Amino acid sequence: MLELQGVHVHYGLSHVLQGVDLKVGAGEVVGLFGRNGVGKTTVMKTIAGWLAPSRGRVVLDGQDIGGAASDAICRRGVGFVPEDRRIFPGLTVEENLALGFMQVPRRSGVESRRKLDASFQRFPRLAERRRQLGTTLSGGEQQMLAMARVLVGEPRLLLIDEPTEGLAPKIVDEIFDIMQGLAREGIPIVLVEQNVRRALDLATRFYALERGQVVLEGRGTDADDRRALFAAITV
Repeated sequence: MLELQGVHVHYGLSHVLQGVDLKVGAGEVVGLFGRNGVGKTTVMKTIAGWLAPSRGRVVLDGQDIGGAASDAICRRGVGFVPEDRRIFPGLTVEENLALGFMQVPRRSGVESRRKLDASFQRFPRLAERRRQLGTTLSGGEQQMLAMARVLVGEPRLLLIDEPTEGLAPKIVDEIFDIMQGLAREGIPIVLVEQNVRRALDLATRFYALERGQVVLEGRGTDADDRRALFAAITV
């Protein structure tokens, strides 16, 4: 479904990604792991169109989308939940969710309401706070709102960057339960997550990055691959 082929990305003179290759198949959960600053978030932003590759290809369904506008990539079915969540100030939970409908502008009002109701069933905490300003929610609730806002647009591929960072253990459990449910529904996910052990239980496959390059590829269920991953990412 998605393939990165020799992708290089620069921030000014800084060469952040140095020939990254990875693949995401239909229904897969693919984990991206590595120490801070190795390029994981840059990979996500490049797929989503927030950054343009200086070399290489980002291929979605056989078409190169590298360097395309982020809104065009979004309309092609790539949903991105960034690490900073980007909840819109001054808007309620329901109004934040409604912005997700912009991903599918031809959807009818009846269908939009159905998707909104389904979102509140998936995230009951948000249903309880639907009239509350999004920026007044707790950190965990804001993470749920960021995920729900992307999901109302029915993405065909979901990018989730550090969804549990700084959250209480109970909320971490809820976020992983939600992601497990999405995986059961067959939504392909690319996941960056510091809780590597929990993420490996979810991941079909994984890649480890170091200094902007893939240094290891493996399967989340393979014990030898898991040991190799921890050896690769441990200081």
